[in-house]
Amino acid sequence: MEMFIDGGWKPAASGATQPVTNPTTGAVIDTVPTGDERDADIAIRAADRALASWRAVPVAERARLQRRAAQLMRDNADRIGRVLTAELGRPVAAAVTEIQRSADLLDVYAEEGMRLHDEVILSNPGEKIMVRREPVGVVVAITPFNYPITLLCFKLGAALIAGCTVVAKPAEDTPLSTLLLAELFHQAGYPAGCFNVVTGKGRGIGMAMVNHPIPGKVAFTGGTAAGKAIAAAAAGTVKRVTLELGGQSPAIICADADLAKAAAAIARHGFANSGQFCYRVNRVYVESPAYDAFLSALLAEVAKITVGDGQTDPVTMGPMVNAKIFGNAFGQIADARAKGARICCGGDRLTGGLYDGGYFLPPTVIADTDHSMQIMTEETFGPVLGIMPVDSPAQALQLANDTVYGLAGFVFSGTLSRGLALAERINAGSVWVNDIHRSNHSAPFGGMKQSGIGREKGRYGVESYLEYKTLYLTYDEGL
Repeated sequence: MEMFIDGGWKPAASGATQPVTNPTTGAVIDTVPTGDERDADIAIRAADRALASWRAVPVAERARLQRRAAQLMRDNADRIGRVLTAELGRPVAAAVTEIQRSADLLDVYAEEGMRLHDEVILSNPGEKIMVRREPVGVVVAITPFNYPITLLCFKLGAALIAGCTVVAKPAEDTPLSTLLLAELFHQAGYPAGCFNVVTGKGRGIGMAMVNHPIPGKVAFTGGTAAGKAIAAAAAGTVKRVTLELGGQSPAIICADADLAKAAAAIARHGFANSGQFCYRVNRVYVESPAYDAFLSALLAEVAKITVGDGQTDPVTMGPMVNAKIFGNAFGQIADARAKGARICCGGDRLTGGLYDGGYFLPPTVIADTDHSMQIMTEETFGPVLGIMPVDSPAQALQLANDTVYGLAGFVFSGTLSRGLALAERINAGSVWVNDIHRSNHSAPFGGMKQSGIGREKGRYGVESYLEYKTLYLTYDEGL
């Protein structure tokens, strides 16, 4: 496939390409252009030309187009989902669900766009003060491999409904589904240049986009180190930024919690997408009287998880996306094992037959951990959970907050007042109490501390793509 720029398919200026690999088999399934600063400039200038007219399009028309794009996504969910499975390895049903839920988010953003309004501030006779909200401009959207469509739509739907235009740069592992999405938006009727997709290496074309003088904002989801580099570069031209970065999300299990429910929720959430997402449960603190019972319940739930080819088999988990992501998770297992933790299940790469083609790591539960171990202090981004006994909820809270991250947290308690008290004191952007489900499209999503800057989804996401402008009007009140 080629890049999608200014309403059409374009090769890289250099002619260079890079492979897209199926992580299940290791086979090359397609190639995409390896763009550089020349391609970044072409795409950004196309978006800038489109901005002049797009920002003047009535919000009602923007909302109509966005709903049309959402419906096209639903109509093509199976086709795009299968491409996503081929490039990511996630089972097809989950990939299709990602497309469908992303379409739902576009509809939410369309509704929020219809609620946008200017304000008039009461002032002196013969004066009017008008407060307008205008689009921030061209937006650079840089997204990771793990939920490439959802995390792009976090940015894309908010930016377009606000009157911005977008240049997206997907992850090197998963560009194909994003390119198909751009084609659907063009079919929906968006003017050329409103939504462009470039491909290439992050430190090449990605940083060229961040450093370009035209964009007014960079929206990035990815690792904390990369986010810091982007923020530093964006400061050079004082671009606005939204950064959704890494996480090391804690769960607290109180002794009086419903242990069966907690175990089922943590197994479901902690191993979804092979553990490759930033707000998954990473570490679990269990009050000592419940420790053995919870661990038994968790292992029973984990035993139900199946690992295999998500394209053809009815499995729960596919492979990890590449050697680097696998190596990080496997390194944390080795670190915990060397420091005396107990590997309760998993722990070794799966081999033989199908498994030899990709980086398959079974769901891994590590018990008897402590904060000397990487699994309890560093982001894993893989199907590995660390479990640690604690003497009290207060100790669990102290350990939960002993981190540079602050994306998500989870609390299970049979006493609602205790559960709420713990949730309120966890330093994280989102906290779930007594169950874990997907983040709501109308609620703000983002992190505290080094887990990011800003919020996405709902009206909070749309507002982050708007600038305030104050107009002072003086007029003659005479009739």
